[in-house]
Amino acid sequence: MSGNSGTGRRTIALLGPYTSGKTTLLEAILFATGAIHRKGTAKEGNTVGDGSPEARDRQMSTELNVATTTYLDDTFTFLDCPGSIEFSQDGANALVGADAAVVVCEPEAAKAIMLMPVLRQLSDAGLPHFIFVNKMDRSTEPIQDLVLALQEASEKPLVLRQLPIIDGEAVTGYVDLPSLRAFTYKPGGASEATEIPDGMADEVAQARYEMLEKLADFDDSLMEQLLEDEEPEQSDAYNHLASITREGHVVPIIVGAAEQESGVNRLLKAMRHEVPPPSTAAERAGVDLSGSEPLVQILKSFNTQHGGKVSVARVWRGNVTDGLTLGSERISGLFKILGQQMDKLAEAGPGDIVGLGRLEEADTGTTLSTGEVEQLPKAPVPQPVYALAMTAADRNDEVKVSGAITKLIEEDPSLRFEHEDDTNQWLLWGQGEMHLRVAADRLKNRSGLAVNVERPKVPYKEAIRKAVSQHSRYKKQTGGHGQFGDVHIDIKPLPRGTGFQFEEKVVGGSVPRQFIPAVAAGVQDFLHKGPLGFPVVDVSVTLTDGQHHAVDSSEMAFKTAGRMAMSEGLPKCDPVLLEPILHVDISVPSELTSRVNSVVSSRRGQILGFDSRPGWHGWDILSAQLPQSEMHDLIIEIRSLTSGVGTFTWKFDHLQELQGRLAEEVVEAYAAE
Repeated sequence: MSGNSGTGRRTIALLGPYTSGKTTLLEAILFATGAIHRKGTAKEGNTVGDGSPEARDRQMSTELNVATTTYLDDTFTFLDCPGSIEFSQDGANALVGADAAVVVCEPEAAKAIMLMPVLRQLSDAGLPHFIFVNKMDRSTEPIQDLVLALQEASEKPLVLRQLPIIDGEAVTGYVDLPSLRAFTYKPGGASEATEIPDGMADEVAQARYEMLEKLADFDDSLMEQLLEDEEPEQSDAYNHLASITREGHVVPIIVGAAEQESGVNRLLKAMRHEVPPPSTAAERAGVDLSGSEPLVQILKSFNTQHGGKVSVARVWRGNVTDGLTLGSERISGLFKILGQQMDKLAEAGPGDIVGLGRLEEADTGTTLSTGEVEQLPKAPVPQPVYALAMTAADRNDEVKVSGAITKLIEEDPSLRFEHEDDTNQWLLWGQGEMHLRVAADRLKNRSGLAVNVERPKVPYKEAIRKAVSQHSRYKKQTGGHGQFGDVHIDIKPLPRGTGFQFEEKVVGGSVPRQFIPAVAAGVQDFLHKGPLGFPVVDVSVTLTDGQHHAVDSSEMAFKTAGRMAMSEGLPKCDPVLLEPILHVDISVPSELTSRVNSVVSSRRGQILGFDSRPGWHGWDILSAQLPQSEMHDLIIEIRSLTSGVGTFTWKFDHLQELQGRLAEEVVEAYAAE
């Protein structure tokens, strides 16, 4: 895998929705290139990808799979990204180091909308990509309907480069439009050349002309040929398609059936000729290729159970050897990766994707070199949209939880672990329920750490609606010195969002100056849990008078008196429950906006308005205010309504009074706990 130019290396990200068959395609590619001698299946749990226990249990990708193979003396590394949007951070991280991408989809026009987020992501990244329409052997729809639906989801022009051959109701092969050659699928092997069916001549001619027309928008010489009714030579058509694809102007559509290995060799050939060299990706990432010292970027981190930490890295520049010091750490193991299998390497060069052993301080996205280095851009991390409260199942393991979760966040930066002070809970935040359940399973499988998870508590607050003057005295007599503190306070509500204010207007030294801070501390101490059981906000307390004893008064006595005054006075102030209200911006396809309106209304939300999503044709952003108590599973319902593509961002907006039966139920539930 070593060398200087890197031109014989290609890194391809495999993307696509859950059930599209990406892992099956990877298995077929590895079989076709001789990397494996028998194809596995997700059902049997023996595929190269999805080798972790969490993936095997769910028969789905839960993290990035890496596999390097060789095709016609060129090195290909495939980065198989999870299809579920909940694990999309791995895909975003992988795209940073990819030369191109293959988007895998099913031959159903109704499912095309599921590709829009990933196609938009690729377009924004400037990454050349292909669409591989998988499961064509089960197709029941005209390919033209699918292309139209896919074009709605893509900003880039789509170019159909293969026309399916249909025999009865079955797709038996395809016509390659650039070469005007026909191929018949052969299960378990490469497709065989055949004649173009007689009845397809006109359809093929029309489809080829439409392909060339789209290419001509980016090639003046081809445009001149078409205007003069000249038919481009087959080699010219190939060259036009290859160069325009490499530049990312168009997205070729290739058809096949990975389970039957149909279309896999044609896809490999397309990638070999139409994917730009590693230097293009390096320049896109902002790498200075004039330097000579090694430069790598971490795309993914794995904390393996027995082998320690392995960092999947893209070599952008220079040669990397085992034992080389990158940053402040020395590489302990250089590996070629094939799923769970890691084979030692002596050296890796520009364009290679390799595993680097024991770089404990290198987080995902980190740029490393042998000297000082400017960090290259990392993939953005989306805002978390789902949380679970987490505790160790065994109290003796509580001290281990934080360290174990830190390792998970090293692997997946879209996880977040934080303490909610008001509810005294540790919350694990992520992109959905499955995302967090998998994280909990990883804690158990890798760290032997069983955890309990539950729905997070809502950080309710309480406030008061009327003012009260309160006099309280703390007096305690023991054998020696007693305790004495006497205070008069005025308690008043403040405007929402003001917070807590303490003042003193004591005259004549009735409360000595040294004891006034103790009164304030006692007052604040009670505010942590008011009459309804929640933190009290937006209240003003003024110390107006009091009494002291020359011998028995102390800071502790006045602190206790201050707390007593609040406990006796606040219940008289007409306390009211406050619930947090969030501002939420929900992004969905426009045809589903009305259904999302209903979701918001059913959750006691207030719709503020909606607008078109900037840069996203056919999408809306619905703005609303929602009680935090209604937010827990909102992402689940939004994704269910939108085939998994809807999402939202949120931020705290204000506290709002909650009264009536709902407030009573909240207070009763918390009191019972």
